[in-house]
Amino acid sequence: MPNLHKLLQPGILVLLLLAPYVTTRAQDDPDRQRAFQLYKEQKFTEALPLFEKLATAHPDDVDVAELHAILVSTQAVYLKDPEARKQARLRGHELLLRAQKLGANSPLLHSLLESTTREGDIGFSAKKEIDEVMREGESAFASGNFPKAIEMYQRALVLDPNLYEAALFIGDVYFKNADQPKAGEWFTRAVQINPDRETAYRYWGDSLMKQGKVTEAGDKFVEAFIAEPYNRLARAGFVQWGERVNIQLAHPRVEFPASVTKKGDNTSITLDPKMFEKDKDPSSAAWLMYSLTRASWSTTEFAKQYPNEKTYRHSLKEEAAAIRAALRSLDEKKVTNPDQSLQILKKLDKDGVLEAFILLGMPDQGIAADFADYRKTNVAELRRYVKQYVLTGGGQ
Repeated sequence: MPNLHKLLQPGILVLLLLAPYVTTRAQDDPDRQRAFQLYKEQKFTEALPLFEKLATAHPDDVDVAELHAILVSTQAVYLKDPEARKQARLRGHELLLRAQKLGANSPLLHSLLESTTREGDIGFSAKKEIDEVMREGESAFASGNFPKAIEMYQRALVLDPNLYEAALFIGDVYFKNADQPKAGEWFTRAVQINPDRETAYRYWGDSLMKQGKVTEAGDKFVEAFIAEPYNRLARAGFVQWGERVNIQLAHPRVEFPASVTKKGDNTSITLDPKMFEKDKDPSSAAWLMYSLTRASWSTTEFAKQYPNEKTYRHSLKEEAAAIRAALRSLDEKKVTNPDQSLQILKKLDKDGVLEAFILLGMPDQGIAADFADYRKTNVAELRRYVKQYVLTGGGQ
């Protein structure tokens, strides 16, 4: 669901507010200045009517369009009437799409587009009493009544001690009130409730940055990334931290001169012609073995390894098996100087982080489907890959 607490995370706030404040129009239009100031002060319910008027008066203003869409979308969190929440969600989705067409492209906008689905009223809890208490807290938060918001979130935690959002949002209120030690305590509790969600780590990282604890903050942004690597906000938070501390984040650069595609019952292997420019290039033989291994997975091996899945997909197991087949080919032929990509893959495999690289550095939709199961028992490998390779510019 749209999350009010995403709206004022530091990196997002800068992205959305910097441009409006430096334009001439922002300086000349009191209503526009007032609207953005209310947003900055976290008085969302007061800001929304002003943004409604601004959006009508200036339909091509991308900054107004984006914040207007965000504020409408997040009404679906705190409005009490289910039908009103549904309408806010649907209208918010349309406005987000319109803002995107105008040129809005922030990670928050994309995240909200993904969450403002056209059907279903997702709640905080299946229990009506808890859900109503949380929405009461969100309503207080939206109006800037932080003491009331904390009271409601704490009441929800009493009713359900494992409610991740309640602990997370209490921490966020303390973050907004500049009580960073207290915020950290609550972000810790949220992580303890669910260590596989990225948000508490990311918020915690923002809090540590406020305290000047840059290294500790980096650790939290890493944890957010390896918790949900395909989440736009987790990636954006990690990248923004890297930019602020002048660290070039990068995955190892590996080029695959061979690919395999499957359409229906037909499997096709595509090889880069450059592979055959040198006579008897041992790297070419290794890449051919990579392709043949992947082809066997698309025809027979996938069904054996994933008996509960009826449709073939490119998987983590397939990619790892194909890469290792290529590396074995190098060993069997005693190749001492393979191409750069194979050298990198060999090192990744030797370091025990090949699967982590595949999941984080070269995922497609099929591979990403294997992430959750891998993370259950391999968090240390994911963390080690990021610290050894991503934080060092790809292992350079």
